[in-house]
Amino acid sequence: MDNNYRIGFVGYGHRGIGLLNNYIKMDDVDIVAVCDKLPERQQTAAEAVKAQKGYLPICTDNYQDLLNMKIDALIVATSWADHVNIAIDAMNAGIPVGIEVGGAYSVEECWDLVRTHESTKTPIMMLTNTRYDRRDMAVVNMAKQGLFGRVAHCDGGYCHDLRVSMVDMHENHHYRLTNYMMRNSDNYPCHAMAVLSMILDINRGNKLLSLSSVASPAWGINDYVKNHFGEDHKFAHYPFAQSDIVTTTIRCARGETITLRLDTSLPRSYSRRLEVHGTKGMFMEDGNIVYLEDEHSQMRDKPRELYNNADAYVEKYAHRIWKDCAQDTGVGMSGGHGGTDYLVNRAFLESVRNGLPMPTDIYDTAILLALTPLSEMSIANGGAFVDVPDFTKGRYLTRKPITPEENPWSPYM
Repeated sequence: MDNNYRIGFVGYGHRGIGLLNNYIKMDDVDIVAVCDKLPERQQTAAEAVKAQKGYLPICTDNYQDLLNMKIDALIVATSWADHVNIAIDAMNAGIPVGIEVGGAYSVEECWDLVRTHESTKTPIMMLTNTRYDRRDMAVVNMAKQGLFGRVAHCDGGYCHDLRVSMVDMHENHHYRLTNYMMRNSDNYPCHAMAVLSMILDINRGNKLLSLSSVASPAWGINDYVKNHFGEDHKFAHYPFAQSDIVTTTIRCARGETITLRLDTSLPRSYSRRLEVHGTKGMFMEDGNIVYLEDEHSQMRDKPRELYNNADAYVEKYAHRIWKDCAQDTGVGMSGGHGGTDYLVNRAFLESVRNGLPMPTDIYDTAILLALTPLSEMSIANGGAFVDVPDFTKGRYLTRKPITPEENPWSPYM
């Protein structure tokens, strides 16, 4: 089709594989080029496109080659360290860019990203799939409908036991391990904050003021390696910089507080720890609980009786996008992470094609990226509070959430 989206891909590691598998199933998308530093990954990506689409894309190890091609958008799924510089080059080339989640390495590069967008007006969007999670979107709606009253505090995190994959990351050319060896920060705040920022109107009537991060010891990976691979393994005694748990407290301009947790190298079950606490009630992911004072006060001290009662509320307050997709048994609902990967990528593509405001715009993207270096600075200074930049430069006071009329793919209601 002449009007197909022409997409270029940069990065074909673990996340790149998942993203490409979504895009190659879209009938209106042509994957014209793939880029990776490793020739074997280029070949694997090209073969995947060939198998699904019937043609071979151009392969290269230099992303600049893609910027000289006729493409409608660039998808960046490289290491965290390369997201910002590739995005800046893409915007300067006039190519809309979708970047995967991950933290920045300095606050200044976040400012560079903002300045580039403001000067070029080239669309950019962080592909935060949690903003399209069925449950999380419903919880945002509950909060906006006043179900919890006035929201005073939120919790969130990335709690995911990654020790098994850590051992193999060096051989698999995975950048996360290098970060754990050399940095100590909340290196993955985007999953939680992408949702919490909607609940608390960040960059749209509210802003983050300051944060403090404290860090536990870094014992988890060492002990795991010793117990499973022996004392002689190269990581058994390696002095990892990344703490097992990083806890970040954030203060907002309107007075609300946020607690984030990074917890990836100790044994645990998966959780994003989403909690919303308001004057009329709360939501808690762990236990899948909605507690409303007017309805559940008799069970205040019997939390187990409330386990999984949130399912009914998620159904009642389902986001309009999920209502539209409820009967979809095709590529949408078969996309990664329960369909959220498909939804966030369609939101990006449709917004680019139709010239609509990005569902996660440059200021949302910048604040999510900046939390990592800010937490790193705070940890290095003993948990001292550090100021969070206002990338909107005061415009947060009058900026509004994107309405469905402005963009049908907006994660806001």
